[in-house]
Amino acid sequence: MDEIKIGIPRGLYYYYDGFFLTDFFKRLGFEVIVSIETNRELINQGNYYASDEMCLSLKTYLGHVAYLKDKCDYLLLMRIDNYGLYDQMCTNFASLYDIVNNLFDLKIIDINIDEKNKQNMLKELIKIGKQFGFKKSKIIETYKISQIKSNKYIKRLKMINNNKLKSNNLKILMVSHPYNLEDRYIGYSIIQYLEEMKIEIVYSYLFDHTNGLSKQYSNNLYWKYSKESIGAIELVKDRIDGVIFISSFPCGPDSLVNELVIRKMNLPYLNLILDDINSLTGTITRLESFIDILYAKS
Repeated sequence: MDEIKIGIPRGLYYYYDGFFLTDFFKRLGFEVIVSIETNRELINQGNYYASDEMCLSLKTYLGHVAYLKDKCDYLLLMRIDNYGLYDQMCTNFASLYDIVNNLFDLKIIDINIDEKNKQNMLKELIKIGKQFGFKKSKIIETYKISQIKSNKYIKRLKMINNNKLKSNNLKILMVSHPYNLEDRYIGYSIIQYLEEMKIEIVYSYLFDHTNGLSKQYSNNLYWKYSKESIGAIELVKDRIDGVIFISSFPCGPDSLVNELVIRKMNLPYLNLILDDINSLTGTITRLESFIDILYAKS
């Protein structure tokens, strides 16, 4: 019997759980197909399926789904409502299944995360594994092995990120989501430019225990990833030279939270809002000016 092919779109939740999910399903014996790096064609495909109100990150995700629709037996989707009562997700994560299910004719493996109602990753993977005939004990064993491997991988990334704070180079905290910064088409050119300028790039999402620190800016923030990102500002504010906010237009949570933080923090900053990208010339010009300001202050 041929291996069942599971497609994972390279967008949104992939940059948080993709390493773990890929390893988990491979260990169970599935063939995992991750969509290619984002390119102009995928962006165009995403625009074809998307509505005007969707942010660039969601449009990009739909382009990755379109790429996979004829290449896999099942598409793996994560619908994430919350990671607890005070760790809510934006509507893109909560409505992802419904959006894709209504736009595409394909079979979907649906992981529902709603920890407020006791739906977590392990329970969802046990349910999925049983549908394909795997015993619960085998699923749990595989889950634990993949979790250990994933945790080691993430721990290494966080260690590298922390060590950058010791550098004598100019240090900039990038406040954004990994599905923006790590996307080859959206964030890569910006990161590449800064690295060529010998800037030490520190990532807001690669720190531990930053969620609670967000209360220095607001006690009423709603979104988990937003709280973690701005908590990172408070954590490293005395060890960085400036902050760059990067969000995809028209992201509601980022537009609200970034503006709130910018008004309260006392650090040099640059706020970049990326739309459908054809040229980064204007963005590079703004980066050059910001770096000149930071060097002048140092």
